[in-house]
Amino acid sequence: MMNRRAVIKAITSCGALLGIGVLLPRQVLAEWNQAAFAAETQAEAIKLMFGAEPVVSDEVHLKLPMRVADGMSVPVSVITSLPNVESISLFIEGSENPLVAEFILPARAQGEVLTRIRIPQTSTVTAVVKTGEQLLSASQEAKISSGDCG
Repeated sequence: MMNRRAVIKAITSCGALLGIGVLLPRQVLAEWNQAAFAAETQAEAIKLMFGAEPVVSDEVHLKLPMRVADGMSVPVSVITSLPNVESISLFIEGSENPLVAEFILPARAQGEVLTRIRIPQTSTVTAVVKTGEQLLSASQEAKISSGDCG
């Protein structure tokens, strides 16, 4: 049987955990690059995000369907065997908001991201992989057919 002291301790502990859970997302969101996500062109978003232009590399493997019937949820994977991957970012050329996603990877994490993105029209998708010393990229065109026959 629990006494009053144990009940109060349990309620206090739960309250503290809930408080931490509420505050933690604010700390994470506070560090996002608002200017890069608000950029109007892909080149501008990359410059604001990294301060340099990435080098096209065979060590970054971007995979997405070449032809998509509906661009609302397109599967995308970015895989690299490079060591010390800090982040993987996805850009859509010609999109209203070219920077679609930024994944910050913890130390010693495998350089792999699997996600789904919205591609409103036929566009080139670019993945940029940032390591401690390098900024590498790969691009692929996604053709959105949207019900047309070609």
